[in-house]
Amino acid sequence: MYIAAIKSPNVGQPTFRRNGYKRFDPFITKDKPLLAMPERWRKLAEKLNLSAEAKLRLEWMIFYEVACDKDAYLTAKHFGVAPKTFYKWHKRFKDGRVRNLEEYSRAPAKKRCSTITLTEEIRVKELRTQHLHWSKKKLSKIYETVYHEKISAYKVQVIINKHNLYPDKVKHEKLKRKLKRNEGKNRIQKLDIKEEHWFLFHLDTIVFYWQHLKRYVLTATDHTGKIAYARMYTTKSSASAKDFLYRLHYLIDAPIANIQTDNGSEFYDQFEEALTLLKITHWFSRPHTPEDNAVAERFNQTIQEEWINDGNFTTNIHKFNKELTKWLIEYNFVRPHVTLDYMTPIEYLEDTLEKQQKLLPMYSTGIKS
Repeated sequence: MYIAAIKSPNVGQPTFRRNGYKRFDPFITKDKPLLAMPERWRKLAEKLNLSAEAKLRLEWMIFYEVACDKDAYLTAKHFGVAPKTFYKWHKRFKDGRVRNLEEYSRAPAKKRCSTITLTEEIRVKELRTQHLHWSKKKLSKIYETVYHEKISAYKVQVIINKHNLYPDKVKHEKLKRKLKRNEGKNRIQKLDIKEEHWFLFHLDTIVFYWQHLKRYVLTATDHTGKIAYARMYTTKSSASAKDFLYRLHYLIDAPIANIQTDNGSEFYDQFEEALTLLKITHWFSRPHTPEDNAVAERFNQTIQEEWINDGNFTTNIHKFNKELTKWLIEYNFVRPHVTLDYMTPIEYLEDTLEKQQKLLPMYSTGIKS
């Protein structure tokens, strides 16, 4: 019989060794200093892999607890947020719940799902194949007549889109790409227009048909001072628009902040590259909405009624641009404008600069009054 004596553990004894190597001894512990509260929160945030926004909110809480003696209004002012916003996140953070500083999804728990049955899909597909040019409302009516059941026009359109049941698939794909391209554009309605010279220029294109030829006149008008410029080109391309933009920038001889155009193909590609190089922001009108670019449309009407319709049109671009330059000088230096209180654009510019007591370049040094 083996009898083992029970003794109290000696926590101060050295670690056990086996074959010359140290083994883990649970009785020997090392005292580690406890980190300060902000450091513990930051370490926990790193461990939880929180987003940058959540880490910023954590800094709000640390500032609130440590730097401003729990003054919520001072914290909100320091970080530039509304007190209501700070209180919302502080309530979530109660008792140091760092994970709650992460934004959660606001999507509804129960989402709408398609209620289109397989039978409806097969029937609509068959009807659409037989009548490719009929609208969704017509197909909905035919569906009810043939199958004695009702189906909404929306469901019909969903099935058409799903199976790409269009008579001209290539044309439809082009339309989809065009709509997608228009989604991320800067619309002019979002711009806070300032009444300053060169803050916003309105650009547009006038198309002229002469027998078998086409000619394109690009126009530009300053939103505030109504100083205008125009030039004829033989092609409607981004290269022509780029050339026009550089000439306008040289003529103004001052930084241009914003350019507004319609959605024409000439205002992409090389034109966009020139805008980026000149650090000009591009704004677009809404499709089929000429009133969004009313300043340019008004100048187009003026140039046609007061000059082109008086027998000054020619397909010779060199002759046209030479005579157009003479008319533009008269337009900017001589012709009074009602919107400028019957001052000329140059007089209005000089008057504005005199009031501001600034000597800014008015136009290119190559043009003399």
